[in-house]
Amino acid sequence: MELKILSNTLKEIWPMMTIFLVVIVSIRFTYVRVNREKFVFYKEFLNLVFVVYALLLFHLLTNTELNTTSGFNLVPFTEILRYKVGTHGFRMNVIGNILIFVPFGYFVSSYVKATKISHILVISAITSATVEFVQRFIGRSFDIDDILLNVVGAIIGFLLYIGFSAIKKHLPRFFRSDMFYNILCVLVAILAVLYYFELMGIHLYS
Repeated sequence: MELKILSNTLKEIWPMMTIFLVVIVSIRFTYVRVNREKFVFYKEFLNLVFVVYALLLFHLLTNTELNTTSGFNLVPFTEILRYKVGTHGFRMNVIGNILIFVPFGYFVSSYVKATKISHILVISAITSATVEFVQRFIGRSFDIDDILLNVVGAIIGFLLYIGFSAIKKHLPRFFRSDMFYNILCVLVAILAVLYYFELMGIHLYS
């Protein structure tokens, strides 16, 4: 169900995303050439992945209501404890609100080179609280539990960043090189483009 929601979201926003990505890539490519910066494919690719994620996050949080309740909840754990573990409501409103911020925690931690939980804790809390505040004025609810769950997700993302960074230091030299990550990201990019064409209705193998 969660993957279906993500797929439907991509189908809804691909026109906007296409325009947005073309503009960003054009500006970034020109900037690198004009300023003669070193071009590292995997770093540029990951920056684009974060842009795509941010667009998806915006759409999901403003158009798809993970929390089906309405109103104003300032009592922690009220909504979390309302759902039984394993139910659809638990997966959507508890697990969903955690998972949706895991990439946020990872990307932001990588960008700011975070070394402490407090680094991501403040940013994720401000971001989630802003989202909840805005939702209150577009017919949705403000829920302190959503903020708590989003922050937990961001912290998991931070821990993944710390873990991957530690593992990377002990890998053979080739697996720490730009070339390895460039090859890996090229393969991922090819798969992503093929999937994107499918969303656009372009069937390359038909």
